[in-house]
Amino acid sequence: MTKGIDCATPLTTSTAGAIAKEGYKFAARYLVPDSYSWKRLTPSEAQAITNAGMQIVSVYETSANRPAGGSSAGQQDGASARKEAQTLKQSTGSAIYFAVDYDAQPQDYDEIEQYLKAAAAQIPGYDAGVYGSYAVVEEMYKRSACKRFWQTYAWSGGKKSAHANLYQYKNGVTVGGVQADLNDGYGNEGWWSTQTGGGGDEMSQEDATKIIRFLSAGWYVATTKTDKDEFNRLANEVRKAAGLPPE
Repeated sequence: MTKGIDCATPLTTSTAGAIAKEGYKFAARYLVPDSYSWKRLTPSEAQAITNAGMQIVSVYETSANRPAGGSSAGQQDGASARKEAQTLKQSTGSAIYFAVDYDAQPQDYDEIEQYLKAAAAQIPGYDAGVYGSYAVVEEMYKRSACKRFWQTYAWSGGKKSAHANLYQYKNGVTVGGVQADLNDGYGNEGWWSTQTGGGGDEMSQEDATKIIRFLSAGWYVATTKTDKDEFNRLANEVRKAAGLPPE
């Protein structure tokens, strides 16, 4: 598990360094058009975050319920997110999360699914992710609407999805002099840095499946429960690294 923050306030060399010194390993920041400059991630800020030793998680949000706009909104936002990612030289293979920042209800799910799939089509080379409640994460996972999942505790009724790569568990905390929210990372987060390989270090699901087959063969020939349990544990660690559910 990895500690991180998300915030709307742009970070400086000083604040990024202070946050890193408190033990945080990643910062989630906004890919948005210039008209949202008050919260927009810039190349210089991305460099400051990387220089502080943290990874970057990219999130796109212009308004809380924007994904309820469906496919047309997703197409526009995906194209905008791609432009921002390219300006930042965000590593291919990393993720862009699209925020469902409200208490979405079942009648919204079809539109949210269409939004995410349309956005994903506009960001080749990047994985689309969703930020939202437990119900949104569970439903979008079931619908294969995107590849990465960031759950907030808000509107979640104390439930926590097993599919979450990131989990936001507390809002409104001052960290390094900045108002921020606290998050945990559970693997395959899709983060990146301005250094080579920021987003491509996660294990692919194809490689994970191959490794698990070898571990399964070891499980079958193991003669003690301790050894079998260890093979199971290692297989679940591989699944976690590739964003697959444990078994």
